[in-house]
Amino acid sequence: MRFEIVTIFPGFFAGIFENGILRRALAEELVSVGVHDLRAFTHDRHRTVDDRPFGGGEGMVLKAEPLAEALASLGIGPKADGDESVPRLAAGTRVILLSAQGKRFSQTVARELAALDRVVLICGRYEGVDERINDLYCDMELSIGDYVLSGGELAAAVVVDATMRLIPGVLGNEASSEFESFGVADAEISSDIEGVPRSQHGAGGLLDYPHYTRPAEFGGLRAPEVLMNGDHQEIRRWRREQQLRKTLANRPDLLEGAALSAEDRRLLETMRRERL
Repeated sequence: MRFEIVTIFPGFFAGIFENGILRRALAEELVSVGVHDLRAFTHDRHRTVDDRPFGGGEGMVLKAEPLAEALASLGIGPKADGDESVPRLAAGTRVILLSAQGKRFSQTVARELAALDRVVLICGRYEGVDERINDLYCDMELSIGDYVLSGGELAAAVVVDATMRLIPGVLGNEASSEFESFGVADAEISSDIEGVPRSQHGAGGLLDYPHYTRPAEFGGLRAPEVLMNGDHQEIRRWRREQQLRKTLANRPDLLEGAALSAEDRRLLETMRRERL
């Protein structure tokens, strides 16, 4: 899979791609990243990429012409007369504008992107990007949260990291992306691993359960005995209950769309009564 990032600050990404899982994925050629300096597509001595907004107002707006040229250099043309049904991209390619006005990025979106061959990320800056770029070139507008950043570079790094770790071979243990916050439901996961019953549930849209490691006692607190007794089914039940508790406490909004069993719903009702 390949990511293309269009930005006015290409140096921003140097350190990000030199560490951790992403560095290994790049070294093993499971993922590739191209960072493109938007100023390289300007034609004045000041390398101007922005201008004042029509209608007045604060801030500056990224100009359409340099962005269009940058996208053309990547083999991406405009939609014909704004008609999204007319092909102008290679199959498996999506163009994404990163902005505070976009659809919220999520694990579900990351999975969709991980199935593609190429993702092109346009990093917004200043007051925003000329909307005609969005209308003519972009397949999706994404935001990583309900807050405003100085630019889309941090958002691009988040999208790349969250997406590439879902690509087969990137993680040392591919099951790691299944058994974590926002992971898939039990129905999408094999019940056993090499004949050993699983000791965890698929998240099914819930938050992850708490984790503990050695030493068994720290700061006067002992790790839960259930995790050290070797009973996979009992551990699994405990972890599911903790997933539900964490989600109810920290992200109750996720419960509406989560894959919940009748037992899950019974446990949640009990937890809600405990909070009264």
